Amino acid sequence: MSHMTEQPLDLDALIRETENETCGAMVVFSGIVRNHHDGRGVTGMDYSAYGPMADRVLEELEAETIERFGVQECRIMHRTGRLEVGESSVLVVVRSHHRGDAFEAARYAIDTLKVRLPVWKEDFYTDGSAAYQDGVALQARDTGEREP
Repeated sequence: MSHMTEQPLDLDALIRETENETCGAMVVFSGIVRNHHDGRGVTGMDYSAYGPMADRVLEELEAETIERFGVQECRIMHRTGRLEVGESSVLVVVRSHHRGDAFEAARYAIDTLKVRLPVWKEDFYTDGSAAYQDGVALQARDTGEREP
């Protein structure tokens, strides 16, 4: 099951994949390409990633989110390739027994993805120029173990 795709993201498929009759809550987060960045007009973005590593990071993040928040389901998908304004670049679906856990888990998943996922974003501006966004330093998963 790949977490990275060049195809448009399918929210309905993720909802079906995470169906769970024990859950009373489902939270969906969708990151959308907006028409501006740092005060400049944007016409679209290009996302690139090292697929096998990105898939592993997202799979680990799903499992970590389930364990950490006690939610029943967590599924994350991310786009690569050229996206236009208004298209979804990332989807996070979390299901749990109660809404509070689902909201906390979904927020954790998207915030943690931003600092762990090896994805590069190139903006295409309305003036015809393009530039890669400054990212954040990638962080490894904190396993709780300390080096001697």
